[in-house]
Amino acid sequence: MEATATSNPNTSNCPRIVVGLSRGQEKPNVSSVTAEARELGYDFVILPITFPSYRRFLFEQLIGSVDVNEKKIMEEWRKGHPFCREDLVVKNADVSDFMVGQVSNWINLDSPDHSIRINSEVIMRQQLSWLGHIGISAALLPFPSDSLMNYARCVNSIFGTVPYVNMWIKIPLILEDEILGLKETVTWERWNKFRTLCENHVKLSIALEVTQNLPEDNILDRWFAEPLKAVILPTTIFLSNAKGFPVLSKRHQTFVRKLIKYKPNFIIDCVADGPNHASGGLAAYQEYIHYLNRTMPELTQVEQFALGYHDFLQSPLQPLMDNLESSTYEVFEKDSTKYALYEKAIHHALLDHTNGSEEMILEAAEKAQKLVRVYAIEKNPSAFVTYVRYKDHLFVLITQELRFNIILNIRKFSLQNKKAEVWGDKVTIVFSDMRFWKAPEKADILVSELLGSFGDNELSPECLDGAQKFLKSGGISIPTSYTAFISPISSSKLYNEVAAYKDLAHFETPYVVMFQSASELAKPCQVWRFEHPNSNISVDEDGNPINNFHNTRYSKVTFNIRESGILHGIAGYFESILYKDIILSIHPDTHSVDMFSWFPIFFPLRVSFFFAK
Repeated sequence: MEATATSNPNTSNCPRIVVGLSRGQEKPNVSSVTAEARELGYDFVILPITFPSYRRFLFEQLIGSVDVNEKKIMEEWRKGHPFCREDLVVKNADVSDFMVGQVSNWINLDSPDHSIRINSEVIMRQQLSWLGHIGISAALLPFPSDSLMNYARCVNSIFGTVPYVNMWIKIPLILEDEILGLKETVTWERWNKFRTLCENHVKLSIALEVTQNLPEDNILDRWFAEPLKAVILPTTIFLSNAKGFPVLSKRHQTFVRKLIKYKPNFIIDCVADGPNHASGGLAAYQEYIHYLNRTMPELTQVEQFALGYHDFLQSPLQPLMDNLESSTYEVFEKDSTKYALYEKAIHHALLDHTNGSEEMILEAAEKAQKLVRVYAIEKNPSAFVTYVRYKDHLFVLITQELRFNIILNIRKFSLQNKKAEVWGDKVTIVFSDMRFWKAPEKADILVSELLGSFGDNELSPECLDGAQKFLKSGGISIPTSYTAFISPISSSKLYNEVAAYKDLAHFETPYVVMFQSASELAKPCQVWRFEHPNSNISVDEDGNPINNFHNTRYSKVTFNIRESGILHGIAGYFESILYKDIILSIHPDTHSVDMFSWFPIFFPLRVSFFFAK
């Protein structure tokens, strides 16, 4: 029982996507460009900060001029001389809520020429400072060259001077080189080097440029673990449909639909300063992206439940230590998949145990007072009194620790009201901790739902070891076993959220997380398994375990990581055999359909690790 049960922090069944326009004009008229973009249905525009004339400050020849006045102008400029009005594209804050500023792509912060390096830094500082002054909240920065050390240093030092400007660095999916051909991994590795040198600053994110050629899916998936703030779609990657309107290839559509879930800002980049397709004009591109959003597949039950919880760190529930609130139980009562699997497991166990037919089992449920004795054990004093109405099946509703006397023991709900209103004498309710209860008789079947996201992390083994003394010899435990799995994952978002606490304690805390901005670096591997009843326990005269050493586990696994990546933490899952072939699982490959009671568990690493291909 590991998914959250608090109020949803950020839900939206139909997220609105934002689409901007980049005309690629070096000398745009701000008022006409913004007016046209609004009319075409775009949400913002990309505009350069200065006109090309500002490039005059970049080159050495100005400094080497024999004109003493020009030398003086250059030195004054380097000292921080203000912009000349005629150099600025955007001269005031009139359109600050409708634009992203584009830092000039002709600067070269890693030039071998000392003067060009210095001048480039001055230009970038001036441009970003101007954006901050007029209230523009984002800047698009050029793609770094292979020699990016000084570029990263400059950007990292600027963050403190323009605290309200988010920096989107342009990163293409593939670097196309006429000599070397397509290079699929170099762009991620260059980005990783750049953000590492910038100390993973929270104001630094990616404007991912989708290229005509797409890399393999495992390389595409790696980008979902990164801080994507924008997705650039050049008009040249669009195809034309039968009527001449722009559309994307099937593979591009699939990738863009995945990206939509991350709610980035989409940017239509008009490479040719106009539409590349015969029909629809510039408006057709944003209309097509909105069409892809409108026609997204219907959310599954799990996806609907998880809205707002993606990448949301939560501490695991501790029902043994804490008395959970009624609202917590109520959320999990909605998970019909889990209860259907438990009911199926109990049904088959009864059939096997009684050698009866299906009709006999139904009759037993109908005449439970004669054929079945049920003990419902609840340690939570509030849950012992109240009952939240949600299901009316006996197997679903019996709560926290429940025994069926065939005894039933399932962690869910409360009991006095239910006994008075529905169960009557069919169920004996007991206020007790299951480990210390003195059972009046032994059970044929012991059913529990004490599983955590990692299987054993809610102390299911310890609880069931103390309760198995209630079972007859040869009795059945449901679940029969549960297995824990781990996989290495990359997620800069989750890592940064844990790091924001600035203490060791949060890095040594496991979290329950519905992963979204994360990439699995390798398939999950099994680490350990628990089985019930456990015949290898040394017990005292009352049947209680003498110690807990039998539940200690140690495991070592090896993962085959195919691509370069950053290891930020370990994801944990479980797979439980309820009875025979009836499996309840949150393992990615065997996840029980539409079940949402458990999110995976996340073990963050204090120090992230880079793995080279």
